[in-house]
Amino acid sequence: MTDLNTFRTEARTWLEDNCPAEMRTPMKGDKDACWGGRNFTFQSEAQKVWLERMVAQGWTVPTWPKEYGGAGLSRQEEIVLLQEMKRINARNPLSSFGIWMLGPALLKFGTEEQKLEHLPPIARGEIRWCQGYSEPGAGSDLASLKTKAEDKGDHYIVNGQKVWTSYADQADWIFCLVRTDNTGKKHHGISFVLFDMASEGVEARPIKLISGRSPFCETFLTDVKVLKKNLVGEEHKGWSIAKYLLTHEREMIGNQEGVTRPLHEIAAGSLGLTDGKLADPMLRAKVAEAEIDEWAFNLTMKRKLAEAKAGASLGADSSMLKYYGTELNKRKFELMMDATGHEGLEWESERSNDGKMARSWLRTKGNSIEGGTSEVQLNIISKHILQLPGA
Repeated sequence: MTDLNTFRTEARTWLEDNCPAEMRTPMKGDKDACWGGRNFTFQSEAQKVWLERMVAQGWTVPTWPKEYGGAGLSRQEEIVLLQEMKRINARNPLSSFGIWMLGPALLKFGTEEQKLEHLPPIARGEIRWCQGYSEPGAGSDLASLKTKAEDKGDHYIVNGQKVWTSYADQADWIFCLVRTDNTGKKHHGISFVLFDMASEGVEARPIKLISGRSPFCETFLTDVKVLKKNLVGEEHKGWSIAKYLLTHEREMIGNQEGVTRPLHEIAAGSLGLTDGKLADPMLRAKVAEAEIDEWAFNLTMKRKLAEAKAGASLGADSSMLKYYGTELNKRKFELMMDATGHEGLEWESERSNDGKMARSWLRTKGNSIEGGTSEVQLNIISKHILQLPGA
């Protein structure tokens, strides 16, 4: 405990001295997030400085080993660091699928050469990654994927199509599932490969959603050359890696930030108060219930993440977290729209911040689809957690 208190004091002092004032204000939208990558443009000098300082500390990936760009912190120290960042409202210095999804997979399944090649650039925000999983005929039934990798000795030739590839048009590299064998069960013969999005034969086409915006793309692969050194794990046995990575993806989706201000503040600002409380008793009860549920969910998330850092596998628990987190986020945005009424439907005006509220509400509808639909998650929960007969 003494060591943790010392670390807290040191972290608090460092953050106070090094986090720019601009990086202690709430983000107004996705454009304020720092994704890094070859082509990323910083929104301000403060954003650039904040990333550089956190990279130098190893605090973009605090628990990763130092040789891979991290700080080698314990889970307890990481919790303290996050607490101290939250205390001063410090922004996350780097948003990254490389950190959230690929990194844990490489740490577990990658060779030493792969770790040294890919993890430090991820930690420094130099390379932005996207995920090549879903296909037009293989969404929730991911193991039905058809994208084929032909063995050409020291490399593969990859042909196929991926869909719903988040930020594929902005990513530098992709971690991708391909079929290297068609002779066995569909879960067999799948391999996990990495390749540069600038490779010849790679084309990403953005998909526009109902909100008018979208991070998603279709990704077409035509005779793409992938070196064998970029095969992660064993050939034909990529499904184990895919499942491991999905647990981190589902945890990430379930834990994503939703309504940035407390619901009761939004409702009070829109409807006003009578005798210190919302005049609409039905809405007041629903808002209170949602905020209590969010509080309980956040505590559950912290407990499960602590267990995972201690070596326990999330397994099917990731489906539980993904299901509840995304459904809760949808419910919160529905209540937000109920509270703001017609004002929340504004689409393009200075007051609506370019329709941010309405667009965000529409975007939440995809939360329960991406990363495996809510129906798929319920099937997993019933089989592996509740162990219901016939599941």
